[in-house]
Amino acid sequence: MPEKLLSRLSRASFTLPHLRFLSPQASLSLRSLHNFVAPTSQKNPFTLSRSVAAATAMDSSSSTPCKLVLCGKSSAENEIAKSLMNNNTLKLPDNVQVSTLLHSEIINKQQRQDEESFCIERFMNSLSTNQFGRLLIWSPILPSTHDVVSNNFGELPIGTVCVADVQYKGRGRSKNVWESPKGCLMFSFTIQMEDGRVVPLLQYVVSLAVTEAIKDVCDKNSLPRIDVRIKWPNDLYLNGLKVGGILSTSTYKSKKFNVSTGIGLNVDNEKPTTCLNAVVRELSAAACTLRREDIVAAFLNKFENFYDLFINGGFQTLEELYYKTWLHSGQRVIIQEKNENQVVENVVTIQGLTSSGYLLAIGEDNQMCELHPDGNR
Repeated sequence: MPEKLLSRLSRASFTLPHLRFLSPQASLSLRSLHNFVAPTSQKNPFTLSRSVAAATAMDSSSSTPCKLVLCGKSSAENEIAKSLMNNNTLKLPDNVQVSTLLHSEIINKQQRQDEESFCIERFMNSLSTNQFGRLLIWSPILPSTHDVVSNNFGELPIGTVCVADVQYKGRGRSKNVWESPKGCLMFSFTIQMEDGRVVPLLQYVVSLAVTEAIKDVCDKNSLPRIDVRIKWPNDLYLNGLKVGGILSTSTYKSKKFNVSTGIGLNVDNEKPTTCLNAVVRELSAAACTLRREDIVAAFLNKFENFYDLFINGGFQTLEELYYKTWLHSGQRVIIQEKNENQVVENVVTIQGLTSSGYLLAIGEDNQMCELHPDGNR
């Protein structure tokens, strides 16, 4: 953002409860989502399946261990995985018991795996990163992928990713519950940063990497590109409906910010809104559809590239592409500002982002203002 523009920035800031979008794309509100548990038949205990029915029994007091399967991209990551298993390192909150397995053990024992489960081999074959995703934790069902990486941050290599087929305590911003039915892609990964000033901008890099990864997978499979757009600050929309969201949390330790970032994306679940494959099927007669494994790998490949640009050159290196992907350029919103006992309404037009990651808008009087989220939209 040009310095002369920022120098005129008004000290006044506004939160989104006091805003009304005049443009139709952003008038949609995020509704709180509730846990979805569908009954299903009991599975063989030796089958690694996505049994949603198990979620009804797996709570903080459950004696059923949460199964975590570890796999590395190379022998170095596999040695780390073996150490984590042998030392029983990984823990979950609320006294949830954990059972840790190596992916190689599953193959050797020829344990049967649900065809709809996340295919670890396919993911690893598509991954081409130097850091992110090279250690994978997969679970058929667990409370939250975010809990796995955030509660074990210090024990895991930076860039570790956790993927679940089903999660029953997923969450969004402001403790909104993220509904996680079958077909939804749910994963979290770790990042470590030193400059706290740019940590709030990380979610925008993640959002952009998701949208670009989806395009890459469509291109690779000769499918028409689907136009997933970014709704500030951390939602993903497709054809006017929310199909994804990003949640980043951080702690500060030893002069570094330990960031855990979680992504939820409707890939093959048409409820509660719509999903990527529903749109793919509308646009193409091809039998091929998008796979969760391909999207995660493409995301991590893309994110690693974007992250390097972001850390070395700042967000301005990605700004142009970000503005092409988000919904808000030129949007007009009504700000409701309390002035003593009166509510004064002013119309402002969104210009972009401030250096700190908030919305930059200009009023009809040419005064610049900064708009903050309310933590719920």
